[in-house]
Amino acid sequence: MSESTDAVTCYSPKERNRSELFDRRPMKTIFAASLFCLLVGLLAAKTEAANSGEGKGLNLLNRIDYSLSLTTSGQPTEAELALIAAAGYNRVISLAFTNHPKAVAHEDDMVRGLGLQFIHIPVEWESPSLEDFAAFAAVMQAHGSGRTLVHCEVNFRASVFGFLYQVLYEGADLDEAMSLMQAIWVPNATWEAFIARVMSDKGIDYPPL
Repeated sequence: MSESTDAVTCYSPKERNRSELFDRRPMKTIFAASLFCLLVGLLAAKTEAANSGEGKGLNLLNRIDYSLSLTTSGQPTEAELALIAAAGYNRVISLAFTNHPKAVAHEDDMVRGLGLQFIHIPVEWESPSLEDFAAFAAVMQAHGSGRTLVHCEVNFRASVFGFLYQVLYEGADLDEAMSLMQAIWVPNATWEAFIARVMSDKGIDYPPL
């Protein structure tokens, strides 16, 4: 009768407990790794949802976030208007005329149909006025709560109005707000003079850009 070639290992009770402990370690490691991956996935999903809720994923033309409640940009497309509503904005203020090349037909009806307020304050490119900014500031003051998107054609007009409002009404640091605006454009002589007039009207000496 030949001997079996299968080796049989005998353990003392103490050694058996240690062996069982070692045998369970891979399962504990797999469980810990799985739990870690799950937690990372949940965190990533929560971050993505938060970013989407704040509108950070919106790829708007020349976008500037002056604050959590005030964003300026160039003309949104029809698809972007829907995304703006989904991102939690409460109103859209347009400073552009309706006949510019990027204009969205019936934007007012479209925005209101999405459940947002729409305010139109057309501002002449060559002659922005104190009355234009006063009308804009009055709207912002009347609708202070919630989130506002201010747009024009390419975010030149809108960025200046956003800059002025943040500095004059929200107490933003002038240099910080200016750097946000200048990341998009440096206002030309007409708009530099306009900024100075608005500042002067509020009793603030404004140095040239």
